[in-house]
Amino acid sequence: MPPSLTDPADLVRRWRLPEAALPDVAEASARFPLKLSDHLAERLAGLPPDDPRVRQFLPSADELVEREGFVSDPVGDAKVQRAPGLLQKYRGRALVIATAACPVHCRYCFRREYPYADASAVNHWPEVLGALRGDPEIHEVILSGGDPLSLSNAVLSRMVRELEAIPHLTRLRIHTRFPTTSPGRVDDELAALLAGTRFAPAVVVLHVNHATELDTEVSLAVRRLRATGAVLLSQSVLLRGVNDSEDALAALSEALGALGVVPYYLHLLDRVRGAGHFEVPEPEAVALVRALADRLPGYLVPKLVRELSGERAKTLVPLTAPSPSGARE
Repeated sequence: MPPSLTDPADLVRRWRLPEAALPDVAEASARFPLKLSDHLAERLAGLPPDDPRVRQFLPSADELVEREGFVSDPVGDAKVQRAPGLLQKYRGRALVIATAACPVHCRYCFRREYPYADASAVNHWPEVLGALRGDPEIHEVILSGGDPLSLSNAVLSRMVRELEAIPHLTRLRIHTRFPTTSPGRVDDELAALLAGTRFAPAVVVLHVNHATELDTEVSLAVRRLRATGAVLLSQSVLLRGVNDSEDALAALSEALGALGVVPYYLHLLDRVRGAGHFEVPEPEAVALVRALADRLPGYLVPKLVRELSGERAKTLVPLTAPSPSGARE
């Protein structure tokens, strides 16, 4: 994995933050470690703390505030573990926590307290494969994490080949932050793996929250992914101070569309402990997405969703009031 910035004092120095910021950065990092890829550390250096890219990764005193309703496992991962590192919430799909490693630590991460040491698939791969082989109703495997592209191409290739050998698996999806945080990770070997899998076209879901994340190197990485024939979707989180405006969301959708990425999901914040300062209330979120729908073609308007523990699918947030009969319009 590419080198990372993990030391709070180094971050304060490299980003030219005031020395007075160090205690808060250090304390927040003690609760959820600072981690930033070199690509982002270089590009964000010198930008103000309220820059929408910086805000996603800069540890702050806001994380230390206890807020009612914010918990360690907001989406109920612990309740749906089929094997260490294998989760199943939804019919026909299973999610593999491939690894604990990530190129960055987003400060709003809903898995910031996930027990990766005991429940990463890379450490329990035979058990994960056994559970998948034993359930013919599972047709799609989602590689998540952490970030599955933190694994080497050799390890990732072995995983994919062993998944390909399970006849009832027909779809492969990969969720990743790497193209926007360490775009050099999208190399020839990875491209060949995606193009050559029997699951082709693979589905690659990119996590992108702001149009300014799509710089020249990132755009090249995304185009390389697209050249493999993979279906490219995006998922974003609606975040206070990052993308909570009509203009920011419209610019993001248009930039994604220009790269051949479908803006798929816009998530309401998962209410994980330490991230309450990022929350945008649902009525405000609805108003924003309705404004997008008035402004953009439908294929550039992401679905507004929230994930609720125990539900059998993502919950679509309605943009219109129910009709008198109770049916949704």
